[in-house]
Amino acid sequence: MSVTRRELIKVLGAAGTAAALAPANALGSIRPAQASLRILFIGGTGFIGPHMVRRAMARGHTVTLFNRGRTNPHLFPEVEKLVGDRDGGLGVLEGGEWDAVIDTSGYVPRVVRDSAELLSDAVQRYLFVSTGDAYADFKKVGLEEDYTLDTIDDPTSEDPGKYYGPLKVLCEQAVQETYPDRYTILRPGWIIGAGDNNAISSYWPMRVHHGGEVLAPGAPTDPIQIIDPQDLAAFVIRILEEDINGIFNTMGPGSPLTTAEFLYGIRAVTTSAVKFTWVPGDFLEEMQVGAMTDMPIWFPPSDDYPTPAPFEPGAKGFHQMSARRAIEAGLTFRPLADTARSIIEEYQSRGQDWATTRRRFGLSLEREAEVLAAWRERSAR
Repeated sequence: MSVTRRELIKVLGAAGTAAALAPANALGSIRPAQASLRILFIGGTGFIGPHMVRRAMARGHTVTLFNRGRTNPHLFPEVEKLVGDRDGGLGVLEGGEWDAVIDTSGYVPRVVRDSAELLSDAVQRYLFVSTGDAYADFKKVGLEEDYTLDTIDDPTSEDPGKYYGPLKVLCEQAVQETYPDRYTILRPGWIIGAGDNNAISSYWPMRVHHGGEVLAPGAPTDPIQIIDPQDLAAFVIRILEEDINGIFNTMGPGSPLTTAEFLYGIRAVTTSAVKFTWVPGDFLEEMQVGAMTDMPIWFPPSDDYPTPAPFEPGAKGFHQMSARRAIEAGLTFRPLADTARSIIEEYQSRGQDWATTRRRFGLSLEREAEVLAAWRERSAR
């Protein structure tokens, strides 16, 4: 069963506010940068922000956090914290000076423009984290950053649940217009890693770790694109250190990844007894098992498969976008095993029972068993 983008954002938002953040993960081995930067984070304490903050600090940069002080306020007690609201409460930023700003929490163009304009004389570079959903469609395999962007039907709307991609496009434009030669925009796809509490990241590592018969969706050759938040963080800080301008698709890995390689890569980090049963996409559709929601991350490379709004029609290229420019600019990727292991270890540290919790994406074990039983019955005919 497919869901709307509004529903997807609501679940992600609810999970993010309760995020249990991952440990530094060997950041002590990172060499300091040649020159220290003063970096302002708008946000910085949700899912991806803390990975960037840790990376910046490990490289010897000075960090300031600006946010409402509501999400994980206990994090980073050693850094400067400015409490305010980017929607009408930017006053605390006036008079400050930084070398760069990292904006991880911009969804409404008006609000992003306010912060961009206020900081235009106070920072040298504005790095905005946008989204791969910025594109008009995903019909093309290997689409690059100059592909047609999405547009909004209602120019007065400020609802990212309904117009997530188009509003991000307008946010990008606000940054570009304010910093015509001093902007960097990143368009990530699925960000999968530790710290993404009860949302998308944990489903497959924890399902495989749980063991037993696992419903593997679609075909083993179906493509998947993901990026670890630590790899995204390393690229972000590198961008600032090297003062790199432009727009970059930031998804990985560096070479094509299939669903089979994804699942067996996770299998390699657990000793659980696991059996994968591959169930075709058309049968999953018949059983109202939704791609990307009931089966997180996965989406079949087909132009006629039903998709959650607004990915209609045609999303064959969804997991086959080009990250060539980002890789040429220095984006690198850690092994899938490292990502899977970090997710499992971080989830287990919470003391929660993954198998019974309802605050997560993906099928329940009971529903998965029903679908598998129905597939076995169909296959036996």
